[in-house]
Amino acid sequence: MSKFTRLTSLTLVFVLLLSLLSGCGSAPAAADIYSMREGLKATDIVEEMGLGLNLGNTFEAYYNDDTNMCGFSQVVGDGEPGDYESCWGAVETTREIIDGIRDSGFKTLRVPVFWGNGMADGSDFKVSSEVIDRVEEVVKWALEDGLYVVINMHHYDERLIMFLDREDAVAAAGKVWTQVAEHFKDYGDHLIFEGYNEYLGGAKEGTNPSDAEKFSYCNEMNQIFVDSVRATGGNNAERILIASGFNTNIDRTTSDGFKMPTDSAENKLMVSVHYIDNNMYWSNQIGSKNWHDYSVAQCELLKNRFTAEGIPVFVGECTGGYSGRMVSNPEYGSSQDCVRELIRLAKEDYGFIPVIWDTHNSDGSSFYNRIKCEVSDSENAETVRKYGK
Repeated sequence: MSKFTRLTSLTLVFVLLLSLLSGCGSAPAAADIYSMREGLKATDIVEEMGLGLNLGNTFEAYYNDDTNMCGFSQVVGDGEPGDYESCWGAVETTREIIDGIRDSGFKTLRVPVFWGNGMADGSDFKVSSEVIDRVEEVVKWALEDGLYVVINMHHYDERLIMFLDREDAVAAAGKVWTQVAEHFKDYGDHLIFEGYNEYLGGAKEGTNPSDAEKFSYCNEMNQIFVDSVRATGGNNAERILIASGFNTNIDRTTSDGFKMPTDSAENKLMVSVHYIDNNMYWSNQIGSKNWHDYSVAQCELLKNRFTAEGIPVFVGECTGGYSGRMVSNPEYGSSQDCVRELIRLAKEDYGFIPVIWDTHNSDGSSFYNRIKCEVSDSENAETVRKYGK
């Protein structure tokens, strides 16, 4: 064996060892996570955000047996961030999991967060420093991997609206967003804030507000979100923000009652809705002509109300699997076919940002397997590679 051959062989062995030691994701080349691009508009990054994945049932997990607590959640285990992170069955999020999301072809990671976890009783809605530091650790991994990261207030908006009077709920939302925005304000424009999840349009238990009052409440919550973030200054003065739709329902969000918040920054807002084919899912019509026609009609509503006005549409949750929801003899023959077609429709035909809702299932049936750090199904993996770019 020549000296060159021996060196080459040793090099290959070294590379192989590094690969084995790195776990299920390769070592990333850290991106610049603090820079802000001058004059960047929300519409400028739609293509770059590509196709996204939710880190579901993780940081938004909570228990609410004792709703008298300030955080509207029960203390889980020892009250450590990891206790909350895993209380709905998720594994602890690792750097390898995040690297695998990047390597699979996703360009955006949505990180839902229940900010009430770890709050002390009577804490005036003070976010737990341990919880926010743990969220930051995972967010930083994703940013270093070059991903866009979206963090929101998830399920906690529901707790505030259900148990507080409107004035108090709005004030509490502002306090929480002020703390979150202040904590993350030095991060660059690959970090995006999304106000809430699906409960805007709801009301305090035992009350019966009119439709007009519900829309007004929804609009006020979005406004306090934007105002609170902008008031913290730094990079938050120009950060791209996502206003949450009325129940994230497309029909309600595209109606006249919903108003986008006013903003001190120009062209920095997106709007969030969920599940383009929602009605077809619950009526088990997935894969039919009706399903496709309905989905197109929903996209048309969004295009006419928002994208035609220069407001990008962030579809924060899309279905990643349709098992048990398909019609017999579907025109789109499998769950994977329907996932592919809906992503194609949203991303290519209408220029939206689709983000697949996903949780950790211990049997490996999740869209993205957090143990193997890869998309579980080969057809779905190809869809991610195709539409993530």
